[in-house]
Amino acid sequence: MRRNLLKAALGLAAWPLVSQPALALSPDRPVRIIVPFAPGGGTDLISRTLGAAMAQALGQPVIIENKPGGGTVIGTDLVAKSAPDGHTLVMATFAHAINPSLLPKLPFDTERAFAPVSLIGRGPNVLLVRTDSPWRSVADVLAAARAKPGALTYASQGNGTSAHLAGEMFCNLARVNMQHIPYRGAGPALTDLMGGQVDMMFATAAAASAQIPGGKLRALAVTSPDPAPAFKGVPPVAQSVPDYAVESWYGLFAPAGTPAASIERLLQAVRRSVRAPEFVQKIEAEGLNVVASDPAELARYVKAEEQRWRKIVRENNIKPD
Repeated sequence: MRRNLLKAALGLAAWPLVSQPALALSPDRPVRIIVPFAPGGGTDLISRTLGAAMAQALGQPVIIENKPGGGTVIGTDLVAKSAPDGHTLVMATFAHAINPSLLPKLPFDTERAFAPVSLIGRGPNVLLVRTDSPWRSVADVLAAARAKPGALTYASQGNGTSAHLAGEMFCNLARVNMQHIPYRGAGPALTDLMGGQVDMMFATAAAASAQIPGGKLRALAVTSPDPAPAFKGVPPVAQSVPDYAVESWYGLFAPAGTPAASIERLLQAVRRSVRAPEFVQKIEAEGLNVVASDPAELARYVKAEEQRWRKIVRENNIKPD
């Protein structure tokens, strides 16, 4: 019995030392959310809105850093190689699940290099043209693309992003040829779309919602199979191109090895943040369906997306531009 008591006492004495790495985030350091796109796009908007609310929930600064380039690889790799202490996160998007099949020589293992925190939300993309464009429907775009194969251009916020693959799937299913023009974020892409340098963009709902009210862009269709409540009167692409469906999403990841206690604290901050009036007010208008899932659901969702798009990329011979 004395031996058992001694073992128990030693175990209790050692517990703080063993558990120390799993303590919650340090309140003396800020949390960084890396956005792997240039400022001004939908991912940037959602990250900044969430970050402001999380700062209140955590009681410490949350800094948004834009690290664009490489089809999100530059910013994502920075997080993969950061200390696993919960202080550096990446706002992952559609590209996170696509890049393993589109870019086989990634500098990290997507499945093993990250610890999921939460699936923030999901939403459609929106096919946008300028308001002075002669096209007022998907049928108009298809007719123009078939009349001049390869002449029409569509912008995206980078290779492997939802806007890129939405355009690729559109071309494949509709059997038309259009030229993809990648940018380092939705902001620069939308600027060139409004300036007339490109013809259209399958922008994320968040990016589209920020621009349509200004009167410079027109929404022709949404990429979801059904109409999106945030875009009343805008039909799905699938009405003109059968079987068409593309969805954008946003999820927070930390580096692999981040302590469970830190992940849990971040998750609780996310769940509190998405209920904040400021977040709800800004995000509901963006067509985003807020989820705020647990880490396991984010992992399952991204795995399913990776498998789904790997099949589509392979079958359609989709290549990075």
